[in-house]
Amino acid sequence: MDMIDEFEAYRSKMNKKLTDDNNKIIKRIFNLDTNAYKDGALDYKTKELLGLVASLVLRCDDCVKYHLESAYKAGWSKDQVMEAMSIGTLVGGTIVVPHLRRAYEFWEALEEKFNG
Repeated sequence: MDMIDEFEAYRSKMNKKLTDDNNKIIKRIFNLDTNAYKDGALDYKTKELLGLVASLVLRCDDCVKYHLESAYKAGWSKDQVMEAMSIGTLVGGTIVVPHLRRAYEFWEALEEKFNG
């Protein structure tokens, strides 16, 4: 199992457990997250890039992976994603660099998986 499949499987398994637990607040948070990324004044594609930058600044590797994959599938290029992540690194400071490394590795895995 590659790093992308492993990430997706774990995320899916744990999200199911969380929602199956039937906690109203958790379900509302998940619903809010889903609805926040729908097209509005900003389109979904732009919101994914914003989510990626915010996740990088907050140093949430799982969030970064999620938004990287979503950004990839939304059609952002490597150059565009790297430029966005460069802003996230600038804003977040050098403490973000280890997360940037892992993000770059994950992007490469996405390219390999989906581009052969």
